[in-house]
Amino acid sequence: MRHTGHIRILPNSKISLRIAHSLEIHGRQFQNIRRRTAPNASTWAIGRISILRQCTRILVIMLSCLTALQAQMPPGRIPGSGDPIILNSNVHKGKGKVRGILIDSASQTAVSFATVALINLQSNKPVDGTVSDEEGKFEITKVPGGEYVLEYSFVGYRTSRSESLEMKNGSVIDMGKVFMVPETRVLEEVTVLGMQDLIDEKVDRLVYNAEKDVTTKGGNASDVLRKVPLLTVDLDGNVSLKGSQNVKVLINNKPSTIVASSVADALQQIPADVIKSVEVITSPSARYDAEGVAGIVNIITKKNSLEGVTLTTDLGAGNRGAHLGLYGSSRKGKMGFNIGGYLRANYNINGNFKNIQTTLSPEGRITTTQSADTKNEGLFGSYNLTWDYDIDSTTFLTAGIRYSVSNATNSQFNMFTQTYLPNASGPLSTKMNIDTEDLSGTLDANFAYTKVFKPSKELSILGLYSRNDRKNSFVSEILDVSDNSLIGGWRNINPNYNQESIIQIDYQAPVSSNQLIEMGGKIIFRNVSSDYKSFPLRNGDYLPDARNPSNVLSYDQGVTAGYFSHTLTTKKQFSIKTGLRYEYTSINAEYKDGGEELNADIPDYGLLVPSINISKTFKGGNTVKLSYNRRIQRPGIQFLNPNINSANPNNITVGNPYLFPELADNLELGMSGQAKSAFVYVALFGRRTGSMITSVRDTLSQIVNGENTSIISTSYENIGREEAVGVNFFTNATFFSKLQIGLGGTAYQTCLSNNDPKFTALNSGFTVSGYMSTTFTLDKGWAIQGFSGGRGRQVRLQGYQSGFIFYSLGVRKDFKNKKGSFGIAGENFFNHPFKTKTEVTSP
Repeated sequence: MRHTGHIRILPNSKISLRIAHSLEIHGRQFQNIRRRTAPNASTWAIGRISILRQCTRILVIMLSCLTALQAQMPPGRIPGSGDPIILNSNVHKGKGKVRGILIDSASQTAVSFATVALINLQSNKPVDGTVSDEEGKFEITKVPGGEYVLEYSFVGYRTSRSESLEMKNGSVIDMGKVFMVPETRVLEEVTVLGMQDLIDEKVDRLVYNAEKDVTTKGGNASDVLRKVPLLTVDLDGNVSLKGSQNVKVLINNKPSTIVASSVADALQQIPADVIKSVEVITSPSARYDAEGVAGIVNIITKKNSLEGVTLTTDLGAGNRGAHLGLYGSSRKGKMGFNIGGYLRANYNINGNFKNIQTTLSPEGRITTTQSADTKNEGLFGSYNLTWDYDIDSTTFLTAGIRYSVSNATNSQFNMFTQTYLPNASGPLSTKMNIDTEDLSGTLDANFAYTKVFKPSKELSILGLYSRNDRKNSFVSEILDVSDNSLIGGWRNINPNYNQESIIQIDYQAPVSSNQLIEMGGKIIFRNVSSDYKSFPLRNGDYLPDARNPSNVLSYDQGVTAGYFSHTLTTKKQFSIKTGLRYEYTSINAEYKDGGEELNADIPDYGLLVPSINISKTFKGGNTVKLSYNRRIQRPGIQFLNPNINSANPNNITVGNPYLFPELADNLELGMSGQAKSAFVYVALFGRRTGSMITSVRDTLSQIVNGENTSIISTSYENIGREEAVGVNFFTNATFFSKLQIGLGGTAYQTCLSNNDPKFTALNSGFTVSGYMSTTFTLDKGWAIQGFSGGRGRQVRLQGYQSGFIFYSLGVRKDFKNKKGSFGIAGENFFNHPFKTKTEVTSP
């Protein structure tokens, strides 16, 4: 049984401490794989040590550790955060049952791993007991006839007792929802009245409570994730964890093709207003997919589970945007429906930008500057409908469907480009108008069956279907620099889709009062398709021509996985979780370039992934955690798509359908604890990634207006190797009962190398990112929230990318009895225009 807990400050109360213990280690055993990076490569080399031999060694080590630790566990103790309960082994067992669900009276959330003792009224001594599971559910079986009371206890809550229970032999008593009241503590004889924390730190994850942040109102998921400790989101919406952009993103614990196509684009489609919280899992257990080199980010959306019928609407309009939010529920007896979503239209968003790119070529330094006026418009949002039905008190059915849309257009007017070549007398100049269109729609549907046999023993079956249909296109007009007359142009059209179907079975059961096993299997079917065509401007129209660039990609991928996990807790407040996961991937790809079918025969491969996670909780709730895991990153459509994106003719991008996945080893040592009114978290991490999917840039020559100029061509290869060492930290503190401040950041040293002599052999550098957030609560429902954050220069295999800064400020007014609120927020209101700088070393 895993113990969990966190430290949280509840609204309008003294500081409430909920402290528990555990720590998980995830280790991964693997096959080393050498991947080809060219169409004629065809072999994958298995690592030096066979999978069978490594499996045997791991199992022997696991069994040895579990046997030694289990020998230290005394009989009759229920693992919990309170004092040990010594059970009377001589009590005659009956056939009665008593069950219920523990709920936090303040937050209305489940109280996990609390102690529930069954006390005999005559002797006033406990005769049996259990602990609540992760959903707060508990059940005590084999209860003989008699009079009893239940006693509920957990650190951070008031110990309470139920009313007298008269148990007849064979009867079942359902306590329903049992509300536990948070306990207030006085620290150093000073009463601190705190606000509800934006951040909760739990045993295996960090939780950012986005619904409590007014500065994200009206934004999208990118705006939310920028404020999540341990994460960094750049100007393009790419998410990084511990310096790596290879992060697995889930929505309500489920994958979605809206994310598989592109994380950055997916975040644009998820409105901030529907996000309840964001979970950052840096050391996933064997139960999770092995994908995501750096870890997992789980976005939790809002839902309503109130009895009866409820409906809430959220309308807004302004000179640059309008939105419609709809949240409703209907519940009667065993059945309930929920509808929720948010749709936003953006318009009249004008701006400008300036970009400087430096290329270090063998001939010398090439500098390109670009500037343009811009206009952005779009419609984005997501609506979902869920259904749940309780067959009985232990059997549940749920189903849901979600549709997300993103229709975005971007116009760049009079984009002026100047290229300064080595030894040239003056710059080469071009001028263009560019209109880009990105139309995306995603359908997610899921169905789940859950059977709870007793607390912590359950079976679940999940079916999921997800499809993202997308169309990327642009029209580019080449203008004469002197008089802005139209002298050429072209049009690009690229319809594509990403489809995924999943069947998953999970089972967990306690094998004793301090041990839990988990096992399951999963089958994933994925299909990616892309059809790209380009049409030049001829005689005033964009006409098809057999000589124009075109290609077609069909990419099928199947993943079959199985896992086993074991959790052990000891009286010394150690928690050890070990697991094994195996994933086998099969690939069938067809690729045609200009009508010519090319070799896309990519071999199948298997991966064995062990996991180990250890934690130790000390007096006062301070915790130390050590973890190792092996992760995999399979290439997504954004890397595979062979579409030649030349919307910016000076910097074109093309995918590589011959990519293989990358593998990474992660090691992390984390420490967390309370220091007076502040919570502090620090983690040291190391990562080594082989066959890293790396963006590579080459300098090409082309004729522009009759003159020879250079352009940057970006593609992707499995040539990189990364070694990174760094530190993550954050702290959250409350001062003077009204001011809450959060600080956090990541600092790491990266060394990048490659196995292709054509490109830069080695590059290294130090990168720092950080943030600061503050909330100041005023009287009469007013509050001020601010945020600032950014990242310094980031090292790439070929050069560097400049840093950036974000900031926001918001004011909120809550009306009486929380019946409504009013808020206004601004972001980056002094940054005009945005300026970016990139330095590239070409081969």
